[in-house]
Amino acid sequence: MKTYFKILLAVFLLATSPKAFSQEKPILVQLEEVAIVDQKVMMPMRDGIRLATDIYRPKGDGKYPIVFSRTPYNFNTWGDGEMNTRTMQSALEWVKKGYAYVVQNERGRYFSEGDWDILGVPLTDGNDAFDWMAKQSWSNGKIGLLGCSSTAEWQMAVASLDHPALGALVPQAYGAGVGKVGDFWEQGNWYRGGAGQMLFTNWLYSVQHDPMAPRLAKGIEQKDLLRLQRFYDMSPEYPRIDSKAALSHLPIQDIIRNQNGPMGIYEEMITRKPNDPKWFNGGLYHDKMPFDKPSFWFVSWFDVSAGPNIA
Repeated sequence: MKTYFKILLAVFLLATSPKAFSQEKPILVQLEEVAIVDQKVMMPMRDGIRLATDIYRPKGDGKYPIVFSRTPYNFNTWGDGEMNTRTMQSALEWVKKGYAYVVQNERGRYFSEGDWDILGVPLTDGNDAFDWMAKQSWSNGKIGLLGCSSTAEWQMAVASLDHPALGALVPQAYGAGVGKVGDFWEQGNWYRGGAGQMLFTNWLYSVQHDPMAPRLAKGIEQKDLLRLQRFYDMSPEYPRIDSKAALSHLPIQDIIRNQNGPMGIYEEMITRKPNDPKWFNGGLYHDKMPFDKPSFWFVSWFDVSAGPNIA
C-alpha cells in the first residue's frame, strides 16, 4: 500500500510541477520575437516574372549575410494557424546565428509566377535573385546557398556564373547536372545509361502542376497573398494510386495519363532521347561550365546520383 501511495504522490508532483504546465511557444511566435518576418515578397526577374519569397532577418538596422534556399517544393502551408514548422525552424536557427534566411519558390511553383520546368528554370533567375538580395538595405552583400534534392539541383550551374555576392554553397542529395561527369553521363538524373529512371515518373505524378490548373491574378499584391496563404496554399491534392501497377503500364509516355494524373513537363521530357540537345537548354550544370566556388556536398550512398556526385 505504501508503494502505491508513493507512486501516486510522484505522479501528482510531476503533473503539478511548473514544467508540466509550461508549453513551448509556437515557432512563429518565437521567430517574431527575434526576427523581422516579411512573407510573400514578389521578387522581380529580368523578364518581368515575379518569384514568391519569404524573408526572415534579425531585428534591428544591421546588415546581415544571407542563407538562400530556392525550391520547387511547397513552403507555404498553414496548419492550425501556423506556417510550415520546418521552414520556420530553419529560419529561427539562422536568424539566431545572425543571418537573414530567404526561401523562394522557383518560377511556376505555388505563388511564384511563370512556367516551371524541372530542368529548364532559367539560369538567370539565380543571378537576378542575387542582384536583388545584395542591394537590400539589410544585406551585407554575401550570400550562401542551402538545399536538398531539387532545392539543390540548380546550385552548381548558377555558381558557375561566378556572381560576386555568392560566397559558398551546400548542395545535398541532388543530380550532378547534364553531360559527362567523370565516367558518368548525366541528364539531370533522368537517364541511367539509356534507361529512363521510373523514380521521376512516380515523383512527377505528385509534383508537376497541370498547365490548366487555376492561377492567381497577374500582378497580385503582397497584401492579398498574405491573406490567401493562410487558407489557400496553391498545393493540389493528388489521389493515391497503386504505384507498382501504374509504373507497369506501357507505353511509358502514357503512365501518368493512364492514372488520370496531372499533365505537365513529363509528357515532353519522356520523349527526349539521352542525346537530345534540349538537355543543355535548361538551368542545370554541365561539364563545360567553370566551377570555382567553395562547396560542401552531402550525398547518401544509395541515392540516385551518388556516383556522379562523388566523381
